[in-house]
Amino acid sequence: MKTRQMNRDWISTASTLSSALPYLQRYTDAIIVIKLGGHAMGSDEAMDSFARDIVLMQQVGVNPVIVHGGGPMINALLDKLEIKSEFVNGKRVTDTATVEVVEMVLSGLVNKRIVQAINRQGGRAVGISGKDANLMICEQTDPSLGFVGTPSKMDVKLLHTLFERDMIPVIAPLGAGADGETFNVNGDTAAGAIAGALKADRLLLLTDVSGVKNADGEVVTELRTEQIREMTRDGVIAGGMIPKTETALDAIERGVRAAVILDGRAPNACLLELFTEHGAGSIIRPD
Repeated sequence: MKTRQMNRDWISTASTLSSALPYLQRYTDAIIVIKLGGHAMGSDEAMDSFARDIVLMQQVGVNPVIVHGGGPMINALLDKLEIKSEFVNGKRVTDTATVEVVEMVLSGLVNKRIVQAINRQGGRAVGISGKDANLMICEQTDPSLGFVGTPSKMDVKLLHTLFERDMIPVIAPLGAGADGETFNVNGDTAAGAIAGALKADRLLLLTDVSGVKNADGEVVTELRTEQIREMTRDGVIAGGMIPKTETALDAIERGVRAAVILDGRAPNACLLELFTEHGAGSIIRPD
């Protein structure tokens, strides 16, 4: 009985691999930008699973780029250091003391954790930030927010160099100002700007929800940009989903072929989205 069950499992695995072939071919040499949020990082086990998926993607010819957040980790260290942190319209007010902590956590603790996880699975990840090689030059978003930046100029030559050497970029969302100051950049915003500059095939926004939901609370698996605008005007898309969809729309306007909002906590979410017929979230395409 046990042998028969094992045979069925192997046959199922082989069938899954076979059905994935058209999608594997479809994404050969494609650039996929993945935004990994602080909550989506989860446990060490979840991180290892994510890292295996990224290494597998590269092994089958995809050029993955990881852009990460780290809000919960930043909050924890700010609390430990007794530095007060405020938010205005979802953006962290970032003074001199706060931006030092943000850079320490994002470029250090969080970035290297992801790099190490990918390298443990046999990949060759390189941790950088938007400050490296002038990848992301920023302007101050709003003086009331302090050192919070909006990307104004992108230079992605370094990323193409890493692709040519079979390396996986892991990017902390920090940018440099014209005078050399450090800016904290919203992770989704940074991922969208990088995806747009690369003219990526896909932007995957890993969140803690299953996708964009309609008025009945059901996940809509495929959307066009005008549908997103209509759902936002009607209040169907609201709250924390608005910045996600705005990032998706902006990336598409910059030349990204499609953006996907999906649950980063689900096992193998990226693989399911890219290499199966049904996908794993809400894909947004141009009209």
